[in-house]
Amino acid sequence: MSPAHAGERLSSDYVYQFFCGVYYRPGDKIPGFKIISDIRCELAERLKIGDLQKTLADSWKPYMKDTHVEFTDATCYESYIRYPTDVKLLWECCEWTYEQMKRVNKCIKGRMPRSKYAEIKDRCLGYQKSKKKTWKATQKLIGSLLYLLNKLNEQLNEIEVKATGKILFTKQYNDRRRTVKKVYSQQKKLHETGERSKGMIVSIDKSYLRPIVRGKEIKRVEFGAKVNMIQVDGINFIEHFSYDAFNEGIRLISSIRLHRDLFGKCTHVGADKIYATNKNRKYCTKNKIITSFVPKGKIVQQYQADTRKIKSLLSKERATRMEGSFGTEKNHYTLSKVKARTEATEKLWIFFGIHTANVVRIAQRIALKSAINGHDKTQAA
Repeated sequence: MSPAHAGERLSSDYVYQFFCGVYYRPGDKIPGFKIISDIRCELAERLKIGDLQKTLADSWKPYMKDTHVEFTDATCYESYIRYPTDVKLLWECCEWTYEQMKRVNKCIKGRMPRSKYAEIKDRCLGYQKSKKKTWKATQKLIGSLLYLLNKLNEQLNEIEVKATGKILFTKQYNDRRRTVKKVYSQQKKLHETGERSKGMIVSIDKSYLRPIVRGKEIKRVEFGAKVNMIQVDGINFIEHFSYDAFNEGIRLISSIRLHRDLFGKCTHVGADKIYATNKNRKYCTKNKIITSFVPKGKIVQQYQADTRKIKSLLSKERATRMEGSFGTEKNHYTLSKVKARTEATEKLWIFFGIHTANVVRIAQRIALKSAINGHDKTQAA
């Protein structure tokens, strides 16, 4: 739902008004077209995932069974950005810096300094239109873009000095300037040495995003938030949220601790083979937790047939039910491409998408339970 449609719904739906804490009489107009964005930003500032998930788990426990069984896995919720390349990123930095030079010069009534902006703009356009982009042509264009960006940064620094006392630069402007300068240093190092810096920026609009290497056939790299999840009776909870890549294999012990905090006892765990480290195996054995991990050692190693069946069931349930829930959230709860514009609101967007899917599942169980109770009462009468 777009902000415009959400605003119209807010002005007429008392349920929306009750949720957002605003009340309007029929016919009243909402003051300001950015009220939806303001509400989203305020909720993002107050978001406390741990406390909220504890409250939700306590409310949902009566409608959940087998709460001693946990499944865990990680997924990536992609952000809505264009696929980043070095040429695109450098050109966006040049374009933004040049536009800021024009705006500041207009305010102080100064003259625009000379540069090769128009010439390199035509070269970039021709490069993007070419079907075959050779490595040599790409490296040559990157070198020209780095030269242009460095020159534009120096020229904008001089203009900012002239504008001191005449223009008040915003925090957003200063943050973007720092991001552009960081992009220049990272890309220059990559171009000259071939070495990638730690924390490579892939978007100047969302400088907090990092490439998440997933190793999938369709998408080798994704750009968004990586989330380690636990699932109990089909209900998902966030265990760890990060925009930086991390190894989910080291998160198993903390996942079990979160499960115990939310639901108490944990006796069975289903997880992917990346979680089957020696440390995790020893922890689960010490705490008498049955896992889906394949036993180490020779195949002829004896263990009970019942244990073998449980391991197979845990592995199958995780691969189908949990992976299926990720697909449901991404396809039906606006998490395929997160369109939030800031780090905080993107985190809020993902949180609401995950738990809205949970609410729908719980609501179906409540309706089914009510229907069964109503039928039993009718039979008794």
